[in-house]
Amino acid sequence: MSKRIALLGIYHESNTFAESLTTMIDFQKGHSLAGQDIRKEYQDAHHEVGGMIEVIDQAGMELVPVVFSEATPGGTVSAETYETLLNAMLAKLEEVLPVDGVLVVPHGAGVSENFRDMDGHWISLIRERLGPDMPIAGSLDLHANVSKLMTDSADAFVSYKKNPHIDQRQTGKAVAEILVKMVEKKAKPKQILVQVPLAISIEQQFTSDEPCKSLYSLADELSKTEDILSVSILLGFPYADVAEMGTSLVVVSDNNPDAAWQVGKQLETYILDNRESFVGTKNDIPATIQMVAEKEKPVLLLDMGDNIGGGSPGNNICLLEGLEADGTYKYFLCLYDPAAVERASGYQPGDSFNLSMKGTVKDGLKDIELPVTLLRLSDGNFKEDNPRHGGQVNYYMGKTAVVSRPNGSVIMLTSLRVPPFSLGQLTSCDIDPRSFDVIVAKGVVAPIAAYAPVCPSIIQVNTPGVTQADMTMFDHKNRRKPLFPFENP
Repeated sequence: MSKRIALLGIYHESNTFAESLTTMIDFQKGHSLAGQDIRKEYQDAHHEVGGMIEVIDQAGMELVPVVFSEATPGGTVSAETYETLLNAMLAKLEEVLPVDGVLVVPHGAGVSENFRDMDGHWISLIRERLGPDMPIAGSLDLHANVSKLMTDSADAFVSYKKNPHIDQRQTGKAVAEILVKMVEKKAKPKQILVQVPLAISIEQQFTSDEPCKSLYSLADELSKTEDILSVSILLGFPYADVAEMGTSLVVVSDNNPDAAWQVGKQLETYILDNRESFVGTKNDIPATIQMVAEKEKPVLLLDMGDNIGGGSPGNNICLLEGLEADGTYKYFLCLYDPAAVERASGYQPGDSFNLSMKGTVKDGLKDIELPVTLLRLSDGNFKEDNPRHGGQVNYYMGKTAVVSRPNGSVIMLTSLRVPPFSLGQLTSCDIDPRSFDVIVAKGVVAPIAAYAPVCPSIIQVNTPGVTQADMTMFDHKNRRKPLFPFENP
């Protein structure tokens, strides 16, 4: 009889500085899947679940998909929502027992109202229910804030190694391969956690460029150490006010924790010795617009303060106002504004009218009215078949309106918050990304995977908002101390 491997996950990156709570509605708008619907959605996707499915199938084991719940990054998960998700997960797990191993799929930076270490909590309950001898392995987003409860509750965690996250399927495969070895009694994983007294600035987390490029090269070399199964660098998520916020290292050995500690401490020393390089520079909006003139077009402007993938609302209009005031460049910009979508829906393509939009600025919400022409209305569905950050295939923006300005600039208005991880967001609405001088993407690093093929120039912009680049501007009450750049360790 083949071995049975359960797969389950609650996946959310929680920004505790965002005003709105994340609720069940947000998970329902994301992915709330159970049973074979998980396989149907992810089997061929560039997602860790797809990689897990592939390896378990190849090993001749039976994959038992339980639940996978995921919502777009946003505010803290409400207590009611987490309890609902957790109770459903535990109940469905009971239905499929017994199993021979478990694959868990957290994000690693989940926070709920009642459990600040949300991921550590639900994984610990899985461990408590199934006992100390049950093989449990999982994947982590490299933005995870890793707690000791998390690493104590699983045998092995493996994180993405690339940001943008175009290696999610490979990560899932690596996790599943370790679990298969455990189930087959061919390995005894022992993992260690090093919580570095440092938090890497969000705009410095592009793994293909310095300073992360050299750090990951060192990790690759150290991963060749005898008995080392995996080396993971968790760059951290600075927008969660939790005790475990910051950069950490998870090293998994084959029953050799001493070797794992040596690898972890070498990496920690490297990071601390190079701490100043992980702070980064901050480009404000006026300086950025001046820089555009000298850049090859289109220029991708990364709106860091309104990073939807980091939990922001997706409606910051600071760059819009800056580009409008300058008046030089033909731009594309997407805003989350359901009310503006409804107003635009009262017109026909080709109609010109004044459109009122509402967005966030440094001091709160602001109305802006611009003369526009309606180009098209869309149902907001599109697909992405290439490896892109997030690993998703099917996207839904809700009802969507696309309007143009007199100079040819285009504003896309959506009814749902959707991070800019796919050019399909534009091309599904017959928008040619190469036709603009400037493309604004509400992110920091993640959009680069999708937009770099059409944008020869990229500038990260330090805009205001709940994901602004300077983490020291946030009032962290629960973080560990000392923690660079807040303090020098």
